[in-house]
Amino acid sequence: MVELTALALVVLSATAPGLSTGRLLDAGTLMLLGVLHTEIAVRAERVRRRVTETPHVDLSSVWTFAGAVLLPPVLATGVAIVVFTHLWWRAWRPRVPVYRQVFSTATVVLACLAAGAVVGYVAPDHVATGLGSGAGPFALVLALLVYTTINSGLIAGAIAVSSPNPTVTTVLGHWDENALELATLCLGGLTAIVLAINPWLVVFVLPALLVLHRAVLVRQLEEAASTDGKTGLLNAAAWHAYAQREVGRAVRQGGSASLLILDLDHFKSVNDRHGHLAGDEVLSAVAATLRDEVRENDLVGRFGGEEFVILLPGVDDSDYGSAELRLVADRIRRRVESLAIQMPTPDGPLTISGLTVSIGGAAYGTDGTDLTRLMETADSALYSAKRSGRNRVHVGQHSRPDRMPGRTGSGPALTEAVGESGEPPVAG
Repeated sequence: MVELTALALVVLSATAPGLSTGRLLDAGTLMLLGVLHTEIAVRAERVRRRVTETPHVDLSSVWTFAGAVLLPPVLATGVAIVVFTHLWWRAWRPRVPVYRQVFSTATVVLACLAAGAVVGYVAPDHVATGLGSGAGPFALVLALLVYTTINSGLIAGAIAVSSPNPTVTTVLGHWDENALELATLCLGGLTAIVLAINPWLVVFVLPALLVLHRAVLVRQLEEAASTDGKTGLLNAAAWHAYAQREVGRAVRQGGSASLLILDLDHFKSVNDRHGHLAGDEVLSAVAATLRDEVRENDLVGRFGGEEFVILLPGVDDSDYGSAELRLVADRIRRRVESLAIQMPTPDGPLTISGLTVSIGGAAYGTDGTDLTRLMETADSALYSAKRSGRNRVHVGQHSRPDRMPGRTGSGPALTEAVGESGEPPVAG
């Protein structure tokens, strides 16, 4: 429907007045600059696409928005199609199927047509007077809002209906992505103004755009550096930094937080029997279970090997809070116990089941007032659970057994776990 609507509106606007040699030159200039921009920034764009799951922002909107507010509809459409097709061919081709590219281009075409209609209505004489005077600036602001609303709204709707568990962040993007979209469109408006004054001045937009391209990578690279590659959870360093911040907030504001340390029982037997690929599948399935069983703002991380850690802000050390902490931990334990992980192998389908996890917990206040002390208490509770038979939950300082042989320091457990029944996970 989106694509047919865009096609119909382009056909209807093909006979609109305004075509001239000057407008054709402006359209050619925007196409050329858009292609040149892609060629110069293609490496940075590929990196950004590789580390971003659902890209909401594309810096090529500088050229498409400039065309939308400055050119007749048919020429603005031509700019959008040329720039987006070339960008897809050079930077998106390994990741984006053709049907998604056609849909994305159609949303940009609709946004361009709507933005151009707003400018034509608010500042009908903008071709003669320019966009920098009279009602031109006001028309640019309205066009910017209309462009981003239509384009982002259609993309967000497509993500919402195609994602199994959409969230606000996955649908609308991060706040800095939306701020970047507005900044890019503002630069597109300035490009349109400069192009109307002197086309040669537009080349000065490229350096600023390339610097912006590099700056865009910062957040994506930070996310990639803080994410565990096998599970998608926070890695140990990132989890510790975020957890330290949350516990510090609890100290300053009189808040609360609780901690869980989890260790898979008999995980080594999975790798020994079925190989490391099967072990990676188990880790990924357990990580997804942990994320499903906690709140969106809880911090879930992998500490390496088969060990995971969760910080639960707002869960206090009162009787109710302690009960809640045990409830969450036991729910996770039962979910892991019920997992049946299926994966193909050369010998046929393999089902791994019989997994168990031992969990230790600690609450801010009762069990410590800093992250290090909380981790020590939760770590001791974890090993109390293991000594008591595995596949159990122990919380707090009441369970503080001697260290197991070979354990040193106060960090989390890194030794092999043994299952409650003494039997390893089974495969069907």
